[in-house]
Amino acid sequence: MSSPWKDIWRGILPENPTFRLVLGMCPTLAVTTMVKNGLGMGLSTMAVLICSNVVISALRKLIPEQVRIPVYIVVIATFVTIVEMLLKAFQPDLYRDLGIFIPLIVVNCIILGRAEAFAGKNTIFRSFLDGLGMGLGFTLALLLLSAIREIIGSGTFLAGTGAEVQVFGSGFEPFAVFAAPAGAFVVLGLLIALSNVAFKRFNIG
Repeated sequence: MSSPWKDIWRGILPENPTFRLVLGMCPTLAVTTMVKNGLGMGLSTMAVLICSNVVISALRKLIPEQVRIPVYIVVIATFVTIVEMLLKAFQPDLYRDLGIFIPLIVVNCIILGRAEAFAGKNTIFRSFLDGLGMGLGFTLALLLLSAIREIIGSGTFLAGTGAEVQVFGSGFEPFAVFAAPAGAFVVLGLLIALSNVAFKRFNIG
């Protein structure tokens, strides 16, 4: 696999932030009750991750070693504020549903971790690809988790998007526990276990 694709692929599967590194658990467990929310959080995080990676990589030789973490946080917070303002202006319903978890992207350990481990040491192009790969991996994980929880916990798919589907028909009795925090832990645990089995079985890495 060529180096550019390897930088993207790493975040999608071998080092998936959710299933392999187990990072960003707060939004992963809290907002994945519906696919709409999972997708919104994933894309918002990916946008911040890509932009902050690029800027930090561009400034890496200018940032004094002693203040690199505060500088990283300021850069990340700037892009989180931009994303928050855009959501509030153009997707007010999604902004309301995600609530406090949008500003909390600032302290998401995925973003700060990639800034410290990768963007601060590599070129702008590779940092962009790393942010894209990690963002895609996080978004896909949230989509999978939220799809399972919404279908089983509510009996719907894509609720709140205008394309809502009643998966099991009107007579279905949803398993409400899957829409609750306990259900998030159960589904996440099962998905991590399945991913570990799959990685070992197919030697993904």
